[in-house]
This record gives sequence, structure tokens and C-alpha cells, in this order.
Amino acid sequence: MAFKRWAKTPSKKGLKKIWNGSEMKIIGWCLNNNIKVGIGPDWKNDITKWQIDIIVNNKKHTDPSSYDDEVVYNKVNEYYKYYYDKHNKQ
Repeated sequence: MAFKRWAKTPSKKGLKKIWNGSEMKIIGWCLNNNIKVGIGPDWKNDITKWQIDIIVNNKKHTDPSSYDDEVVYNKVNEYYKYYYDKHNKQ
């Protein structure tokens, strides 16, 4: 008995972003302190948009908004910077 392949499964191509040095410093600090921010397709509402997941100490929080390709990495950077600044007050 042969299995049928999915005729047309939804998919979304990943985005590329080149981070600058100061962004990498902030992201590196966050990753070393168990703070991770990632993106994934918004499978539930609109596959053409992205959702953002924030994981702090293995607790996942999902941003309720969805973002277009052009702005999603700006928002990711904003989240990383928020957590970096919150824990590195001078």
C-alpha cells in the first residue's frame, strides 16, 4: 500500500538578517543568560506573517501580534534590547 504525499502543504521561506556588532553583543548576553527570542510562521492566523516567541529561563511567551517580513527582525532586536537593558541598568 502506497502513501499519498501532501498535495500542497503550506510553507514559508526563512528570512535573512545581518546583525551588527552592538546587536550581537546584546544577543550574546541574552543567550548566555537564558533569554531567547525567535520567529516562526503564524500558522494559526496568517501564514504570510511571523509570530515571535520569547523564552526566558525555559518559560515560553508568545507575542500576541503578527509581523510582516520587513519589520519582524526589528521587533526581535527590540525584545533583546529590552531584556538586556532591564538586567544591565547603570
